[in-house]
Parts: sequence; structure tokens; C-alpha cells
Amino acid sequence: MNSTPVPEAAPAELLAAVELARAAAEEDAGEQEVGEHVGVQLEEGGAATHLFDANRPGYRGWCWAVTVASAGPGTEVTVSEVVLLPGPDALIAPEWVPWQERVQAGDLGVGDLLPTAPDDPRLVPAYLQSDDPVIEDTATELGLGRVRVMSRPARLEAAKRWRAGEFGPRSDMARGAPGHCGTCGFYLPIAGALSAAFGVCGNEIAPADGHVVHAEYGCGAHSEAEVEQVSPVLVADLIYDDDALLDIEVVDRNGAEEQGPEPADPPNAE
Repeated sequence: MNSTPVPEAAPAELLAAVELARAAAEEDAGEQEVGEHVGVQLEEGGAATHLFDANRPGYRGWCWAVTVASAGPGTEVTVSEVVLLPGPDALIAPEWVPWQERVQAGDLGVGDLLPTAPDDPRLVPAYLQSDDPVIEDTATELGLGRVRVMSRPARLEAAKRWRAGEFGPRSDMARGAPGHCGTCGFYLPIAGALSAAFGVCGNEIAPADGHVVHAEYGCGAHSEAEVEQVSPVLVADLIYDDDALLDIEVVDRNGAEEQGPEPADPPNAE
């Protein structure tokens, strides 16, 4: 730690109390953990704080701060407090964040509860309506309602998150797909304001089965995908008997026929 300048017009008794401050630090932390004297800071009310390098493992850049005080010139200097403080280059923990703000997608496990705050910006009171006509019509028809519904900014944020996610149009899978989900028979559009752009995949062999997908996402399991025959020849099923390979007909891509090998003579019965 860099030394701090000695304050001007500081009481001489306070500046000279280096050894008193060191003894107090060593009593509190141990002799081995108190390093060199690196400076002094003048405090209000007739006090000064002496700083010593901290030799404690894991506390690089920290210092022991010992505050001494006196009632005035010529009076006894006493120790007020001893604390361990971080310096400008110290390793310190990041600013504390409340747990409800630290939770990320995927953190919620079986049996966990994650209540929403009363002022959660993602939700609005149901009496303000959800700005989604389909939801409102359904609730009215059934005579039911919800206490809160998703706000318009929350829906737009969800759409943005889904579009940029694994099942969005810019994913690697979508770039190599033969078609988009919006033209696939397994695509199940969702109801509501997001129905124009999102649906759920219902193809059990697709990687997005059961997930919300963008209409421009796609994969190799598209319902209308056609597989081009890339083999140079189409070979009929091979028919064998116990002793010989029977005649087979081979048709190449140009339609020419080739005769298979002649059947072998049956073995001599003698």
C-alpha cells in the first residue's frame, strides 16, 4: 500500500503515536499480521488514524487502521478503535445483491418457491387488462379472472428472449433447416398477442419438441422435408437361398439394367 501524506497542522502528539497504534494493532491481530507503517490520516475532533500494512493471508492491499485521540495539546493519547480496512488495490467482495435479484433462469429446483414482488414490473393488475384480447375474451366468457397478468413490456421482453434463444431464427439449427416452423405440420401456434410469431413444436423426434419456437426457426424434422436419393445405384432387395445367389436386377440412375451373376451350379449329389 502506498504511503499517505502527513496532514498539515496535525497535533504532534497524534502524529507521534505510531508505536502506541502499532501495539494496539498487534494486540488485536497478532504481531505477525501487522506490517510497516504506511501513513496517517487526520480525523475530526482531535483524532488521527495510523495505517499499517496487513500481512494476513488473502488480504493483499488491506491495512490495519488504528485511530488515536487526545483531549488537546499536552493530554494523554488513547486508542479509540482498531479495524481492518481495504485499500485502493484491495481484493474485496462485489456489492451485495438481494437473493431475489440474483436468481437466474434454471436456478429454481423441485420444492423451491420464488414469490414475485408486489411491484414486479412484469405484472399488472388484471383490472387494467392484459392488452391481449384473446385472454380477456376467454376470462370474460368463463366468468374467471386472474389477480395479475403479464404487462405489455414483459411480453415484448419474453418475445425478444425467445427469438434470440436456442429455438430462434438465428440459431445454427435454423440456419441449416430445409424449412421454417411456420410451414411445418407439427407447428402448434400459441394463442394471444404472440401467436403471429411463436408456437410450440409437437414433433417428438425434433430437438424443440414441447418448446416454444419462433415461426422462422426450423430443423431437419420438418414435416415437408424431402430426402434426395444420393446413392449412384438403386439396388433391389438381395434374395438368397441356402446354396446360391439368385438373379437380381440392378438399375442405375440412368435406367440401364445390368444382369446379376449367373446362379452357381448345384453341388454334386454324389
